[in-house]
Amino acid sequence: MKEFYNGKKVFITGHTGFKGSWLAFLLVGWGAQVKGYALPPSSGSLFSMLDLSLDIDHVEGDIRDYGKLSEALSDFQPDIVIHLAAQALVRHAYDDPFYTYETNVMGSLNLLRAVDSTPSVKSLVYITSDKCYENLEWVWGYREHDQLGGHDPYSASKACAEIVFSSFVRSYWSKRANFSASARAGNVIGGGDYSKDRIIPDCVSASLENKNVYLRNPNATRPWQHVLEPLSAYLKLAKSLFLGQIEEQPSSWNFGPNIEKEITTGELANMVLETLGSGTVSVDISEHPHEAGLLQLNCDKANLKLDWQPRWSGTEAIQMTANWYKSVNQGDCPKKVTDRNIEEYFNE
Repeated sequence: MKEFYNGKKVFITGHTGFKGSWLAFLLVGWGAQVKGYALPPSSGSLFSMLDLSLDIDHVEGDIRDYGKLSEALSDFQPDIVIHLAAQALVRHAYDDPFYTYETNVMGSLNLLRAVDSTPSVKSLVYITSDKCYENLEWVWGYREHDQLGGHDPYSASKACAEIVFSSFVRSYWSKRANFSASARAGNVIGGGDYSKDRIIPDCVSASLENKNVYLRNPNATRPWQHVLEPLSAYLKLAKSLFLGQIEEQPSSWNFGPNIEKEITTGELANMVLETLGSGTVSVDISEHPHEAGLLQLNCDKANLKLDWQPRWSGTEAIQMTANWYKSVNQGDCPKKVTDRNIEEYFNE
């Protein structure tokens, strides 16, 4: 894939976020020309720590602004588009559902319209979430054709985004080559995530201050995976679309960890705090909005048709993540630590 992406023009929405920063850094290292369109990076973000504004064409803009988004895409004339921009927090969606739906649904529609007007695009990976499924608390993994839905505003917005994608492809791209696909990934962890109200950043803050980290549901399970797992999948999918190797249209793909012994949020927090060397886990007994208890993805389709499978177990992903923060907190260069993770992952 490194050889394939060398020299390719890749447009990323949401490049200032956690996953977007990892993706941009990875692609720059592979010799790609990268342009990003996203909201300004937050203070102390991974984007800033990696000095990415020096290495890519960095455009600050809102995905809801169709005119600015379309202009940025048209000016760049990319080969490949990877759509990551989203309001990505379940709790924030409860507080501001209007903004969540406007960003995740209408913003995604804006992206599709802009791509439709940019003939240079030969590959589009449109990323939603594993939360797009109607969660029935099954112990087995959801498959791509299972029912979409959502108990909470965030999950419902991602189901809507999937429906918008499917409808748009069938309505406007039915005679266009199969160049687009949606991707649904599990709970992503990794170094450099400093977002509010996420378990790993909360653990890092608790450890630095030697305080408690309060968990709302320590027994909940999630398909924990290192950020490089879904990114490798998105890039492999984008390459396959570019080369005309995907026959299904519209197509959707699950990318998650192998179904193994479930790791609860409580176990994850304890593993991270143990590596960092301080902090303790406590249960937040106050009342909170609904969140899913069980969630797994079935990734047989990606295994069989893309020859993609995860490389690191959930335990390995947690350990790599905790070690990233430990190294950076001890003064190591974030760029070097991140680059080392990438080398370890792709050279295995």
